[in-house]
Amino acid sequence: MLIPAGADRSARPLLLARALRAFVDGYVAVLLPAYLLALGFGGWTVGLLSSATLLGSSLATLAVGIWGHRFSSRRLLLGAALLMLATGLGFAGLTSFWPLLVVAFVGTLNPSSGDVSVFLPLEHARLAEAASGEARTARRHAFVNFFPLAEAASGEARTALFARYTLTGSLCAALGALAAAFPDWMESVAGLTRLDAMRVMFVLYAVVGLTVWMIYHRLPIPLPHEQAAPPAPLGVSRGIVVKLAALFSLDAFAGGLVVNSLLALWLFERFGLSLAAAGAFFFWAGLLTAGSQLAAPLLAKRIGLLNTMVFTHIPANIFLILAALAPSLPLVLALLLARAALSQMDVPTRSAYVMSVVTPPERAAAASFTAVPRSLASALSPSIGGAMFAAGWVAAPLVACGLLKIAYDLTLWRSCRKVGFGEADSTR
Repeated sequence: MLIPAGADRSARPLLLARALRAFVDGYVAVLLPAYLLALGFGGWTVGLLSSATLLGSSLATLAVGIWGHRFSSRRLLLGAALLMLATGLGFAGLTSFWPLLVVAFVGTLNPSSGDVSVFLPLEHARLAEAASGEARTARRHAFVNFFPLAEAASGEARTALFARYTLTGSLCAALGALAAAFPDWMESVAGLTRLDAMRVMFVLYAVVGLTVWMIYHRLPIPLPHEQAAPPAPLGVSRGIVVKLAALFSLDAFAGGLVVNSLLALWLFERFGLSLAAAGAFFFWAGLLTAGSQLAAPLLAKRIGLLNTMVFTHIPANIFLILAALAPSLPLVLALLLARAALSQMDVPTRSAYVMSVVTPPERAAAASFTAVPRSLASALSPSIGGAMFAAGWVAAPLVACGLLKIAYDLTLWRSCRKVGFGEADSTR
């Protein structure tokens, strides 16, 4: 797994674990609504289970933000991997609504297009540390006048590493979406029932959780003299983090109306799309998303992190609104693919922006406290989106999502355009 120049090799296992998790997340997001429909549940149940999953993830992330600095990130990542193993086995073996709801709440299932699990703040903090590792070495051997150059190099490495992290996730999630067609193949070739074939995919999810645990187990433990400043609760950066967290929560609430599982359900019910065809669509959407991650750090270098976040997001949400109103499947898919090419360019730049406007000891807490409102807000909206679908308002969740996200973009730019130009936009 290649890492960008200026980043420490300790980032490699994090990228590998992200790749494996994204692969299984990619097919689970497509399979989940089909699996629940096969168990006899309706569209509202898909939204409710998605909400339970996101709510549980947000509470776990909140716990990391409050108490995580008392434990090593390596131990927390190992525990999360075991939870992933249990989640896969739970969904493979349970069929009743309430047990599935409990597993969805406490587990690591991800019904959305991005990573919203407890893994995210833990890996972000370690990635930021890996990106600044060589810069710290350079500072120890440089004269004071060259410190700004070392900081700029660290900023570029951080943005590039977060882009690589997001790119890896997008590519592997795309491949995972394509793997959503495996149950159809197992049904026709191996003679399994459709339900049993989908259960096999959840068992594979559990196996990947065990593999991720083995990868995290090999994460290096820094020697005392090599450790950076210990993690700490939010302090001097609290103001900007609270502002960003409030804004990110609006974006997350909007996105929760059209998480991948609900978007797949919309395609199933409005156009009668097959599981294989839906998987193929999400595969191409994932490839376009992955390609945009390559452009994100280059664009951020030219126009700044904040401008990249905002001015790629607005047209993506216009495409979503148009897709909700489009009359034919080919036009709908074309608009959704255009959206996919732009909608996730803000992800690596947003992560790099947050890591840049806080002090290094606060990074784990900042990652958690910006992720928690996102998860809490997004936990409310899938059940609302599912209820809209069940009521026959098939276009409403997509239109509401697009309008709310555009409002978020404009508010973010207006509120933060003068914040962090010295440090957060040091990659320009």
